[in-house]
Amino acid sequence: MTRADGSCSSGAAPCPVTRADGSCSSGAAPCPVTRADGAARLAAGRPGAAALPGAALPRALQPGACSGVAGRWRGGRGGSGLTVPSARLAPLPAARRAFQRLADGDGRLRVPVVFLTNAGNCLPSAKARELSQALELQVSPEQVILSHSPLQLFSQFHQRCMLVDGQGPVEENARNLGFKHVVTIEALRKAYPLLDMVDLSRRPKELPPPATGFPTIEGVILFGEPVRWETSLQLITDVLLSNGNPGEELQDVPYPHLPILACNMDLLWMAEAKMPRLGHGTFLLCLESIYKKVTGRELKYEALIGKPSPVTYRYAQYLIQQQAEKQGWKAPIRHLYAVGDNPMSDIYGANLYNNYLKAAQQNQVQAGLKRSPQAASPQAESILVCTGVYRHNSDVPKKTAQTVFHGHRDFCFDPSLVEASYVVQDVDHAVQLAFKKENWS
Repeated sequence: MTRADGSCSSGAAPCPVTRADGSCSSGAAPCPVTRADGAARLAAGRPGAAALPGAALPRALQPGACSGVAGRWRGGRGGSGLTVPSARLAPLPAARRAFQRLADGDGRLRVPVVFLTNAGNCLPSAKARELSQALELQVSPEQVILSHSPLQLFSQFHQRCMLVDGQGPVEENARNLGFKHVVTIEALRKAYPLLDMVDLSRRPKELPPPATGFPTIEGVILFGEPVRWETSLQLITDVLLSNGNPGEELQDVPYPHLPILACNMDLLWMAEAKMPRLGHGTFLLCLESIYKKVTGRELKYEALIGKPSPVTYRYAQYLIQQQAEKQGWKAPIRHLYAVGDNPMSDIYGANLYNNYLKAAQQNQVQAGLKRSPQAASPQAESILVCTGVYRHNSDVPKKTAQTVFHGHRDFCFDPSLVEASYVVQDVDHAVQLAFKKENWS
């Protein structure tokens, strides 16, 4: 086990998003969400504290608004929570050993734990069943955070007609998240069959009649990489260029374009192959490049969620605090341990969120806001395991920084953010590390 140098190169916390010209937003604490124009959303009455979107945002999700809810668990300090990746728990024996340490005799987790995954092609209940079977313990859907889970907070879009793209039950997922009017890529293709022309076998044999009664699309949700990339890239571009009416011809390209909510920015992900596979981040890169080439302007996102977005980590912290309340913990949560195998996703995200927490707390101190000890922000520590995207040849590497930036275009690159607080062999060693730091048994 090696302690990595995770210190930042500068005093200010880096901003998780950049403007269209590539420059970083500066000044206030790093903002988890940006508007389409790149300007930070600030919490009203909380100088420098970034707010998450959604009119019905739970108060507990606002920085500094949560009172401490975790109790001392066989230790002298405040409680801690654990976030772990759910997509790649191999090798399973080590993962099972890890969660045996965290579970009681009935197979229930006795420590607040959430399972973070950038997958979004299933329902939370299905992922919970999969984890329960693999780990031989009870995992509830409330402990699973898929890449799109925080979208339930984006209530300002729930009444709009949204085009959804991805694999799996995307329409059901969208409705479960609160979206009332949903259109799939397939429904759009059937309504406008002349739009999808790459596959010769799918071209209409006869000229179809004009579509009537099809709703105007008011936004786009990208859940994950689709199966037919050429179809999705073409139709999404058509929707953006036509302001939601792909059957009509417009003289001028609308800009800003319709709002886009994108989930999962992973450029690469690890499957059974020896080398990483292309992920949804690659699809986003294609869409951004096409839009820029066609219009000469930058494609902009209303929000980017999933790891490494601070929105997702704030949501994870909120769920951990809810679990702690249910378990009767009373002392504040002081430490959040984020375990993952992808430096550019898991580690970058945990470190970025830790910088966000520190900057938000510092801004509140500078603003003269008084806070109780229970309301103090926790510290997020990143733990890199060597069983997935990141591999090593020696026992434990001393440096994990990447020379090529695999993160999304709208995230600033700071080499220190891909340096894990700790590097261990697997998730079992990660849990043992947390136990040692918290004086747990």
